[in-house]
Amino acid sequence: MSGGIVVVGSVNADLLVRVARLPGPGETLLATSSEVRPGGKGANQAVAAALLGAPVTMIGAVGDDAHAAIATSGLERAGVDLARLTRVAGPTGLAIVQVDDRGENSIVVVPGANATVGPELVARHRERIASADVVVLQGELPGETVEAAARTAGGRLVLNLAPVVAIDLAVVRSADPLVVNEHEAALVLDLLGGVELVGGVERAGAGAEAGVDVPMSVPDASTRRGDRDADDARAHGTRVDDPRDAVVTDRSDAADPERLVDALLAAGVHSVVLTVGTDGAVIGTVTTDGPRTVRVPAPNVTAVDTTGAGDAFTGALAVALLRGDGLHAAAAYAVRVGAFAVGGPGAQDAYPTTEDELPASH
Repeated sequence: MSGGIVVVGSVNADLLVRVARLPGPGETLLATSSEVRPGGKGANQAVAAALLGAPVTMIGAVGDDAHAAIATSGLERAGVDLARLTRVAGPTGLAIVQVDDRGENSIVVVPGANATVGPELVARHRERIASADVVVLQGELPGETVEAAARTAGGRLVLNLAPVVAIDLAVVRSADPLVVNEHEAALVLDLLGGVELVGGVERAGAGAEAGVDVPMSVPDASTRRGDRDADDARAHGTRVDDPRDAVVTDRSDAADPERLVDALLAAGVHSVVLTVGTDGAVIGTVTTDGPRTVRVPAPNVTAVDTTGAGDAFTGALAVALLRGDGLHAAAAYAVRVGAFAVGGPGAQDAYPTTEDELPASH
């Protein structure tokens, strides 16, 4: 199979624990219920896209424990191609998810088998990744694997850098789009801004560690991801060893989503989709007239559980881009899918299919 969507990412079992409210540091609470469901950012996004009718291939790994069957159950039901999913010795990835009565959550992820997904697995499936129309990546795999998959992609690269991990800055800039929330956007901006040129290579600067903005070389933001020779010539080997090495503490604009998006575009990111929860999303692109920022409002819905809603958004965004929608129209569709997803418990089990009616947009 060629074309379609390829997701290179994490596959987890989610231990879902319901509590009246999220506990504070050192506090013990009694949960009202617990259950194990399929999850993982990569698997969630693959399931979301497949349920919306797209042909999806999943590349990743699960362990040889009992959680593997649970972790892959949603992928199987959604019809995702699992021929390239690897089984390894050891535990499957596990996410411990606490959800309170307001639908807010707190999540801790144990990588398990996901940590074994290396560049060699990307190389093994190079042809499939290169033939995909859309390649979707996240931050729950090793950074070198994300880099390898991004460089292998022949189609459009959707990079959901969540969590924010240290990767080649040229890969971040080549995303079309980079999908992040406000917290992640600020961290990515620090990565892109807290660097200096050392021997022609971008590295985390000592000034950034002290909270001082460090001058940087910003590539032309209009450069297309497909122009790999130009990307490589500008920023070969541009890796930050640890996001904490590049944190700029004076980020007064971090509370303003539009300014965050503008700053990411100015730092060379090709296009940006910034999710802002109940406020929808902010879209940033570079046009012939310069950077353009547009807000996409979210439908008014009652949240039952926000777990995996961002993944539903990203999966839907990939589907819309696959069918040829522009980024603004794709984000408007994804916002509606994300709003649907918060209406039910868990992640994958709450995602809509082509038969479901999505909440109306504003």
